[in-house]
Amino acid sequence: MREEPRLRVAAFRPDDDRLDDAVELIESLGADPVPDPMLAIEPATADDAEATGGQVTPRSDADYVVLTSKTGVELAAEAGWDAGEATVCAIGDSTAEALHEAGYGVDIIPAEYSSTGLVETLSGAVAGARVEVARSDHGSAVLTDGLEAAGAYVHETVLYRLVRPEGSGESAELAASGDLDAALFTSSLTVEHFLDAAADLGLREAAIDGLNEATVGAIGQPTRETAEDAGISVDVVPDQADFEALACEAVEAAAPTHHE
Repeated sequence: MREEPRLRVAAFRPDDDRLDDAVELIESLGADPVPDPMLAIEPATADDAEATGGQVTPRSDADYVVLTSKTGVELAAEAGWDAGEATVCAIGDSTAEALHEAGYGVDIIPAEYSSTGLVETLSGAVAGARVEVARSDHGSAVLTDGLEAAGAYVHETVLYRLVRPEGSGESAELAASGDLDAALFTSSLTVEHFLDAAADLGLREAAIDGLNEATVGAIGQPTRETAEDAGISVDVVPDQADFEALACEAVEAAAPTHHE
């Protein structure tokens, strides 16, 4: 009996343990991973934001400090950030876990792991407070605008920049040739960088057409909106905003189409 071909599933995580974990997870779901990093991390410099001794760190005089990623936590810790008496807020469990591992306490995690969830959680408490938001250069304005609308004095520190790695685009080639079964977008920027990579290869429209024949998963509504604005149909948006939920639901959704 001939074996069914396995699903090809693209993951766009940064090329570190997150991509390794994504590959392992996709393989455990019985699919063939296509690891195609669409994000590379460049630590910020003094030209990007405030710096202390050549390292960029969150401000130490804020009433609340908001961190939105594991990467941001690691860079802040490496730079010797002292949380002081601030109320420390993490956007979700993975950020909170990174804070704990770095030796910081975590005071607030929103029920919904998103910028909107953080704003909803903090909006009743931050009027007149100094709120430090420490994150990448591509952070959503939903967070800063929402906190300002709640009456907070918001300061943003750029901890790192997100760029597209050289050599990315294997997934775009596969999509354009009809050989990609699913794609897992984890942020609006992964969508934008996928399309940039496809355009550099002269395959932008063909790659979009290929994605529309595949199963596309997106974490959160902003990522979905970015994809759909570019003409990409999104099939899966998990209720839980994490990669494992995204991968599991997208692979399950792709399987019936794949075996037809």
